[in-house]
Amino acid sequence: MARKDDLSKPRGSAGGPSYDPDAFGRFAEGMARYLGTGRYLAIQSGIVLVWIALNLAAVSLRWDPYPFILLNLVFSTQAAYAAPLILLAQNRQADRDRVEIERDRDTNARQLAESEFLAREIAALRISIERKSDREDLLDAMHEIRQALARLTDPHDSPADDPDPLGDPSDSEDTLAGERPDEPDLDRSSEEGGEPGV
Repeated sequence: MARKDDLSKPRGSAGGPSYDPDAFGRFAEGMARYLGTGRYLAIQSGIVLVWIALNLAAVSLRWDPYPFILLNLVFSTQAAYAAPLILLAQNRQADRDRVEIERDRDTNARQLAESEFLAREIAALRISIERKSDREDLLDAMHEIRQALARLTDPHDSPADDPDPLGDPSDSEDTLAGERPDEPDLDRSSEEGGEPGV
């Protein structure tokens, strides 16, 4: 495929220099980490001492006489490059921190939503458990059913002993049988040989 037909890169970058920002950022972070170590400070201090000693003692090897202008130029160049590298490393670290903070915020929001959901579910379970009948409720209902069955099956209960305010079950059985306690028995009076009401 010809270079002009390559659509993976923009057309403006065909002739200019290109670099990988991530690779350069990793290099800047490595340099910033190295510049902040004690090893770098020890090496730089040794180089400066050797530089000053040679330029003061060895007259024939002197390349930077006092006041060491070349050494000041080296330090200025180093500072001019070190400061942007450190800033670039700090910016990348700030970007990573921002992404991590966003991720933590999303995680906290999800955990909060899950906690609220679980709290609502627990409250709903507690309410449903409170509405359900327990053992005492079942025992009370069974006791009432037993009393009602006892009243229906025992016809010899007296009205004084019956706790049912509706009346004696034996009365209801007599009434259902067709006998009325208020009316006289006509068949019994005719068998005795007399007219009813005479």
